[in-house]
Amino acid sequence: MEHFVVSARKYRPQTFKDVVGQQAITNTLLNAIENNHLAQALLFTGPRGVGKTTCARILAKMINSDDAETNDEDFAFNIFELDAASNNSVDDIRSLTDQVRIPPQVGKYKVYIIDEVHMLSQAAFNAFLKTLEEPPKHCIFILATTEKHKIIPTILSRCQIFDFKRITVKDAKGYLKYIAEEQGITAEDDALHIIAQKADGAMRDALSIFDRVVSFSGKNLTRQAVTENLNVLDYETYFTSTELILENKIPELLLQFNSTLSKGFDGHHFIAGLASHFRDLLVSKTEETIDLLEVGEQTKNKYLEQSKKASQEFLLKGINLANDCDLKYKTSKNQRLLVELCLMQLASITFDGEKKNSRHYIIPPSYFKKKGITPIPVIVPDKPANNNNNDVLESTPKIEEVETAIAELQVKEPTKIILKQENKRTSGLSLSSIKAKKEHLIRQMDVVIDEENLPKDPFTEEQLIQTWNDYVKTIEEKGQYNLASILSIDTPKLENTTIHLEFPNATNKVEVERQQYDLLKFVRKALNNFDINLSISVNEVLEKKYAYTTIEKYEKLKDKNPNIDILRKTFNLDV
Repeated sequence: MEHFVVSARKYRPQTFKDVVGQQAITNTLLNAIENNHLAQALLFTGPRGVGKTTCARILAKMINSDDAETNDEDFAFNIFELDAASNNSVDDIRSLTDQVRIPPQVGKYKVYIIDEVHMLSQAAFNAFLKTLEEPPKHCIFILATTEKHKIIPTILSRCQIFDFKRITVKDAKGYLKYIAEEQGITAEDDALHIIAQKADGAMRDALSIFDRVVSFSGKNLTRQAVTENLNVLDYETYFTSTELILENKIPELLLQFNSTLSKGFDGHHFIAGLASHFRDLLVSKTEETIDLLEVGEQTKNKYLEQSKKASQEFLLKGINLANDCDLKYKTSKNQRLLVELCLMQLASITFDGEKKNSRHYIIPPSYFKKKGITPIPVIVPDKPANNNNNDVLESTPKIEEVETAIAELQVKEPTKIILKQENKRTSGLSLSSIKAKKEHLIRQMDVVIDEENLPKDPFTEEQLIQTWNDYVKTIEEKGQYNLASILSIDTPKLENTTIHLEFPNATNKVEVERQQYDLLKFVRKALNNFDINLSISVNEVLEKKYAYTTIEKYEKLKDKNPNIDILRKTFNLDV
């Protein structure tokens, strides 16, 4: 049986050209060698599996080669690798500094590669300082670490630092594709993309995952095999979820979530992935941002197709709800219910119970919704067989005729209508009957249908404050002393047509919000501007300014006049 070598070792880069995703660093090192401008102390830092040790070994070989065709083993005695995780004592560093004094037997330089250098003890760092600052001409130190912040500043200041970045999904996928071709493996583009995403920027992890999936699926690498082996949620799960959400199918959506949980996936992972899916759909709606999609070509087409079905407003609300659920997940005691509630809210974004039947209402449902009135649908009967009967209309009025009749009634002030008494009975669907009923409703509600034509006269903040004070006096005369006291806490401030109020606690805010309709009605009529709105905020800092208990009142009086405290102590009074 032939010995198996893992891909991470088999395909370890042997030259700087083979290094994936670190072009800036490899070009810098190549130019430094060519121009004889290489520092004697280098620090390679970055995440795991991005090529720090590999680049250190390649650099160590290139320093002595001088572009000559020589065997790598000729310089093996000049390259020393030290694992600082297990050799982190002062004695290990002293042994190293003793070896530094001896010049190389072959080549020009001795190269010392110290991996995981942040694991050195404080004493070992101090013992290494002098040698690192003034090394012999024939020595070069290459330090590698994943945690630069643990290295003392005196070491950092003596090194030329190279920050290795995470390898992008695109670069990792390209290298995996090359390896698959080398091994004669047929791999789907989406399958390699999922492996690259799962690696999270580490090429070594990507190659390890690749070997594992190949062992599972053989020479044919499919997206389904990868998702099954890696236990990751497939794109199809989120595409299906979004379709159910857009179609307002809550039962099917909850069943799908239950099926996802039964496969061993975490609810937190599901809702976080759904938020990312909405983000990708939002990115797909604009040509300028479509390059931000880190998916395969086949999946990108699916995103483009689904993004046309979802509006931008829906996606923004969906991201907000999913992100809010993500933040609350860890602190929730019933995590499954939290995710299910979020899914139901998402499926309700585009749901409007009145929307489908809006044609059957005399007045659009949106108007009744604003006024808090429940609309009554008009049932249109079938055309009767006997057209000579006076109890019914000769023909049923069309919706367009009804809307025309309503448009004629959109006047600022209700007008008196005198109906002629006729012996002939009129159907409830006749235009004259609709007119009469509408005029009666207008008189009862004392509202105007066409809100766009309401008066919006300009006014000043002084006029607003005067009207505000008049309202406070009015409610005081009616005996509403508590509300009058609350409204006197803060002076209203005007911004465009919005009145801003600030109260010390939420109780005051709730009390004013209960009475805001009467308040706004008074102010709007007085200032002849029906565009005025109310905005209330709570500032808990203000609560300290108001004295509620007896002790607080006494303390405020004492601050104003310290003699009150002397008076209390003299006569031994209680508060």
